[in-house]
Amino acid sequence: MAFDGNWKVDRSENYDKFMEQMGINIMKRKLGAHDNLKITIRQEENKFTIKESSTFRTIEIIFMLGVHFEYTLADGTELSGTWNLEGNKLVGKFNRKDNGKELKAFRELVGDELIQTYMYEGVEAKRIFKRV
Repeated sequence: MAFDGNWKVDRSENYDKFMEQMGINIMKRKLGAHDNLKITIRQEENKFTIKESSTFRTIEIIFMLGVHFEYTLADGTELSGTWNLEGNKLVGKFNRKDNGKELKAFRELVGDELIQTYMYEGVEAKRIFKRV
């Protein structure tokens, strides 16, 4: 479908501030800013398979739209939540297991770019991916 493909991070906006708000220490933030993240997205109806490959790890996440699942961020933060499709945008609502606070994530196609937006405790960041 529209999100299908291979994507590589091109640039980020306010990502360091977002990671700081998430409680990630400065060393991990410096490394995270240069993670060279690549994602592969495959959609089969309501099932998504996403492979994330970075300097730090390679994982595969499989989820169904609207079905609760658990996920661990690269820094070890554990989340629980869902992804849903709202129009042409993937909307993720997750709660941190350590403090119960909400993390929102959005994925949308804008022109030839995949924009991932994160919102946590009033801080918004974006990671912009190009198709490879």
